[in-house]
Amino acid sequence: MCAIEAGKRGRRVAVLEHNAQVGRKILISGGGRCNFTNLHTRPEHFLSANPHFAKSALARYGPRDFVALVERHGIAYHEKTAGQLFCDGSARQIVALLEAECAAAGVRIETGRAVRTVRKTAAFEVVDDRDSWEAESLVMASGGLAIPKIGATPLGYSVAEQFGLRLVECRPALAPLTFRRADQAKFGMLAGVSAEAVVRAGGRSFREKMLFTHRGLSGPAVLQASSYWKPGSALEIDLLPGVDLASIMEQRRAAGDRSQARTLVAEWLPKRLADRWFEVHGESKVLAAMGNREIGQIAGALRCWRVTPAGTEGYEKAEVTAGGVDTGELSSKTMEARGVPGLYFIGEVVDVTGQLGGFNFQWAWASGFAAGQYV
Repeated sequence: MCAIEAGKRGRRVAVLEHNAQVGRKILISGGGRCNFTNLHTRPEHFLSANPHFAKSALARYGPRDFVALVERHGIAYHEKTAGQLFCDGSARQIVALLEAECAAAGVRIETGRAVRTVRKTAAFEVVDDRDSWEAESLVMASGGLAIPKIGATPLGYSVAEQFGLRLVECRPALAPLTFRRADQAKFGMLAGVSAEAVVRAGGRSFREKMLFTHRGLSGPAVLQASSYWKPGSALEIDLLPGVDLASIMEQRRAAGDRSQARTLVAEWLPKRLADRWFEVHGESKVLAAMGNREIGQIAGALRCWRVTPAGTEGYEKAEVTAGGVDTGELSSKTMEARGVPGLYFIGEVVDVTGQLGGFNFQWAWASGFAAGQYV
């Protein structure tokens, strides 16, 4: 996106891509259909040490701008949920769109270029494993540490440090969380079971699907919460969002209901989860024989299940990297390093991390567009 905009301004632009093909992360996103933006993108959908930094770029290039580009290229798309837009066909269409726009802007794309060194004298010099390049402006659009199997490297962070820029500590974000040993023994056999839940961490809450895995918890609600979770702290999980279980149990008891409590709970939760929950938390009793205290304990535990994860599944399973180049080092208008004229940082390498649902792509388009107006 940055190269396209710079090329439109008549700049001579070369994109150095260390992979053998461009857009590998685009190609695997959204189950191969690329969740390329979110119509409801707002600054509050992003995590950063400076929550105001992203506002300028997002205001100048919004979801509708990228949608217009998609439509101009005749790419069919659909809204899946909550503003999330996906290609009807393949994520390859988005890569092809960007390649076509680069070609039209006269941008040169070089693949298989592993950068070895970067230095600056009168101009920036970038040395890869085959050639040396000189330029007035250098843009680091190198992504984060997530998904190393498709080529993630720390290059952007090392270049920032080389030029004296501060970093906000990096960590895996939008990542599955792992159980501690005791919880693994209790719930590891539920792998594959999913349920709608509200998951809370770091003062934020997300109501979406939660998935049990062999090692812990995943699914959209947990991935969202993982970006705000801090090691050693607990998640609070409401397994019955919107259900007043205590009142329902009391009504059933008053009616003389002889069914088991776990049978009632299984009306909202998968049976395997309901059965295991009562195996772990105590014997299921007949509703008609339960006291107020027992009802309160069962309802309370299901509405606020506290789990302290052992950690995340790491960068291998994380979708993005939180942290990165400190936004205090950059201009929010141009994305240029304040102390290093001509050096720009855009996208995931910056300390701006989107929530799940197309927000990280929109930040890539917006920050690239912003820098492309000034390089």
